[in-house]
Amino acid sequence: PGSTGRAARRLTKLWFCTPRFHGEGYQEGLAEGSHAGMAEGRRHGALHGARMGSEIGCYLGFALTWHCLLQKCTDPKNSKKLRALDSLIGMIQKFPYEDPTYDKLQEDLEKIRGKFKQVCSMLNIQSDFRLGNERSSLTF
Repeated sequence: PGSTGRAARRLTKLWFCTPRFHGEGYQEGLAEGSHAGMAEGRRHGALHGARMGSEIGCYLGFALTWHCLLQKCTDPKNSKKLRALDSLIGMIQKFPYEDPTYDKLQEDLEKIRGKFKQVCSMLNIQSDFRLGNERSSLTF
């Protein structure tokens, strides 16, 4: 009877420890998962931020170059093209690079893309901006 009583007490202690172990395991798992999630989020944000910055930078370089080229030309048809380029440059300069929480980030980026396509059409230029596994390119 003595060894059975000891075994029962040990089993009871073990039974009461189980919720504590579940709780501690949950807390450890939560902390580890939060840390891993933060690291993954940081990598994801850096990657997508770099892609967006590269895309917008190409648009700005394109617009500034064409603006410079068209200013030197005296053709009166260029004024509409220059206004469109000015609009694109202004949109890019107002884009909130520093605020990833800006609620209209995607909407504004789509407007910039649309204006870029409009300018390319006005200039009779085929554009193709690709980002992904291939190297980034903007072709004309």
